[in-house]
Amino acid sequence: MLKRREEMVAEVRENMRGGDGRVEILHIFKKEELTGRTRLFAKLRLEKHCSIGYHSHENEEEVFYILRGSGKATEDDREYEVGAGDAILVGGGGGHTISNESDEPLEVLAVILLYP
Repeated sequence: MLKRREEMVAEVRENMRGGDGRVEILHIFKKEELTGRTRLFAKLRLEKHCSIGYHSHENEEEVFYILRGSGKATEDDREYEVGAGDAILVGGGGGHTISNESDEPLEVLAVILLYP
């Protein structure tokens, strides 16, 4: 199945999960378009000083793959500097945040997989 860019749904969320600024979300595939147990398959874009606030993942796991830019991620009590090519996995009730502290946009491929 080919899905062209113009067919993808874009949205903007202000203060996502209690974070700062706005997050642009490009839904590459919506969950109802996928057969597998996936809740989200999207590209996230955070401008300078924008963030996604702390949230946890019960009965699911989220993968962040950093496509472009750099930022800071936390996973429970650990803090990491992240950049293009890095990947983050959190699930099983664990929580995390991500923020852009650079002058360039931070772009992240985000996938949320549901546990069986």
